[in-house]
Amino acid sequence: MSKVTIPVIDISGYLNNDKEKTKDIVNSLHAAFQNPGFLQITGHAISASLRSATLSALSSFFSLPLETKLTVHRNKSSCLRGYEVIGEQTLEAAVGGDQKEGFMIGPELPETGRFLQGPNQWVAEELCPGFREIFMEYFSAVHGLSVKVFRLVALSLELSEGYFDRFVGSKDSIAMCRAHRYPPTTKEMATKTRGIGAHTDFGALTLLLQDEVGGLEVYYEPDDIWYPVPYVPDAFVVNIGDMLERWTNNRYKSTRHRVISPVSDRDRYSIAFFNEGLLDQVITCIPTCVEEAEEPLHEPITAEQHLRNRYGGTY
Repeated sequence: MSKVTIPVIDISGYLNNDKEKTKDIVNSLHAAFQNPGFLQITGHAISASLRSATLSALSSFFSLPLETKLTVHRNKSSCLRGYEVIGEQTLEAAVGGDQKEGFMIGPELPETGRFLQGPNQWVAEELCPGFREIFMEYFSAVHGLSVKVFRLVALSLELSEGYFDRFVGSKDSIAMCRAHRYPPTTKEMATKTRGIGAHTDFGALTLLLQDEVGGLEVYYEPDDIWYPVPYVPDAFVVNIGDMLERWTNNRYKSTRHRVISPVSDRDRYSIAFFNEGLLDQVITCIPTCVEEAEEPLHEPITAEQHLRNRYGGTY
């Protein structure tokens, strides 16, 4: 039986413009995105103090009374922003609703009427002091990191470094940051429930900050086994979503993953950042991902239609 290893890649050489180290980083990313489709990055320059402050602020928010959190429920938002209760989303029907509560934000935009675009919802400042400021600072920092990771993706596909810049870095690009709290559970219940059910991510690229409680697992089809993604201090977990798998003609892999309900005496926290790009972008086979005599595996589709198709059935 083989053993799946989730690579840990230090990207500081790229951020410091070291060309030799960048070549090694790009080669490592290229291999990891093909199999297992997951990796972890360090050397990303997002400070430990910001990460710690954000997790602490989220703990304060999730500790608020339920009736307070429900004042910013996602159903009150035109763009899916805000709070969701435990069990509201179901990503694996066989085990029922996901055992986590969440809170999602994105860029602060006016109501546009477009899918996933608009303003965030926030509880009153006096109820959770500093929460809005800290979470938006974190959002901005990770959004910047995602643009840099996409530049590495471009290099790994033998494209120009800025190939995806407009897609992921424009003011109208769809980016979402969803924080989760997973309450602890008993050993017995952990076998019957999921923190998040088995799924592949909908969009292009995910950057995940997880705490030391753990629980994230990836599925390796040849062995029919779920492998844990270990907590690595200072690391972000990076994985490909369905949109980028389609865009790369399945060269890069969108891997099924889940979060098992944590058997612990404390809550588990994580923050997933999704950069989904421009809604009007036509997702059609990238030229470097198809051989001369090869036909693309997928028909062209806009990013918006792809995302609408995937979001439709999970809530």
